[in-house]
Amino acid sequence: MLAAFDPPPVWDEPVPLGAVRMLPEFPVDALPGWVADMVAAVAEETQTPADLAGCTALAALSTAAGGRAVVDVRGGWREPVNLYVAVALPPANRKSAVFARMTGPLLKAEQVMDENAIGAIVEAETTARLAKAAAERAAQKAAGADGGKRDELTAEAVALAQAAESIAVPARPQLVADDATPEAVTSLLAEQRGRLAVLSAEGGIFDIIAGRYSGTPNMEVFLKGHAGDLLKVNRQGRREYIEHPALTMGLAVQPAVLEDIARVKGFEGRGLLARFLYSLPVSLVGRRKILTDPVPEQVADTYAQRLGALVLALADWTDPAVLPLTPDANAALVERQEHTERRLADGGLLAHVRNWGGKVDGASVRIAGLLHLAAHEQAWTRPIDADTVRAAGRIGDYFTHHALAVFDLMGADPARDRARSVLDHLRHRKATVVSKRDLFTGLSRAEFPTTADLDPALALLEDHGWIRAEPGPERRGRGRPPSPRYETHPSLHTPGA
Repeated sequence: MLAAFDPPPVWDEPVPLGAVRMLPEFPVDALPGWVADMVAAVAEETQTPADLAGCTALAALSTAAGGRAVVDVRGGWREPVNLYVAVALPPANRKSAVFARMTGPLLKAEQVMDENAIGAIVEAETTARLAKAAAERAAQKAAGADGGKRDELTAEAVALAQAAESIAVPARPQLVADDATPEAVTSLLAEQRGRLAVLSAEGGIFDIIAGRYSGTPNMEVFLKGHAGDLLKVNRQGRREYIEHPALTMGLAVQPAVLEDIARVKGFEGRGLLARFLYSLPVSLVGRRKILTDPVPEQVADTYAQRLGALVLALADWTDPAVLPLTPDANAALVERQEHTERRLADGGLLAHVRNWGGKVDGASVRIAGLLHLAAHEQAWTRPIDADTVRAAGRIGDYFTHHALAVFDLMGADPARDRARSVLDHLRHRKATVVSKRDLFTGLSRAEFPTTADLDPALALLEDHGWIRAEPGPERRGRGRPPSPRYETHPSLHTPGA
């Protein structure tokens, strides 16, 4: 009589190692009403993922308030409210159209600022020109004088020259730049009293930072422009000093751009990639509606009015508005920080991207500041509440899951890279069952120095359904224990499976 046995479990379709697993959609409802309405309406009209309009809206708010507000968290911890955001979508996803709708009010506000400033600029230019002419006449008069009179006229000429030099002509207001060089961005930051935004529906700025024109990467302004650290530039012909630079970056790029920048020497090592909030939405190309609902006029007008009003309300601030947290908001943030700390521990969700993960709570605080400024008129007269911190935390969680997918795309997870090497080896070997010892023998010692280095890769392959562990055989005698054995997915060894 044959012993009864359970049939082996049926294999499911394995999950590709490079596949993005059910990334969350942008939490539009976490935004203030007038921003959320515009994001949803633009996404509908353009038939694009709401992620694109949502992330661009955050960049637009950052442009409006960056350099003009800080969140006072606790102790000496203060966060400026400028963000670096990058959305990755393939071509033909109407990135430019969405950018135009979401950032258009910024350009109109910039025009109003220019019109308001032109009178003071013309006055300062005229005054400076007259002062310089007076100083030159005084210098000529002093040069032609004799004896004691010459000393008196020289002193007068020097005083007039110093007065002429002290007259500062304000720069014409500029909120937004495109793919400018690092040197141009630095100069613009200095001219614009420490705040500027680089907004682009292309990824050319990364090539420029990497040294397209200079031959060497130049990322100093982009590192310090995010952190708000002192930026001093002393080069031939120019000397610039920016005490608290606040740079905003809002970019829509192709996914391939993110893969390429990960290979640029210095980008990751100096922390530039860790400063970005990433979004990797699913393209709607091939599933888009042809006839769509246009953005309602009232929604567009409210968005333009509120965003423009925020720009103009903060434009002339010399010291930033300070936004404190309520006690409940601080408690909510502490809870979030404790959760993040566990994720950063060895084996945690963020362990392999600690440079990025260590900044995510600071990014959430910045987002909370922007949500607060957008939700309330004269928001600087009231503290940030707990609901706003939680809403920002939801957006932070969204960026966390997308960042993990993007860093996988960049090859930041060594376990995933090693898992691909093991998978390639299994495809070549075509074995139905394989032992860990056999795998170690057949793989590169440079990539797998010890058998323990196989464990994360095997766990990942098992999690994705490519292999499954067999029950371990009993150990007999004093010899070394039997090597763990794994069944392999039929597609690895059976044609047509």
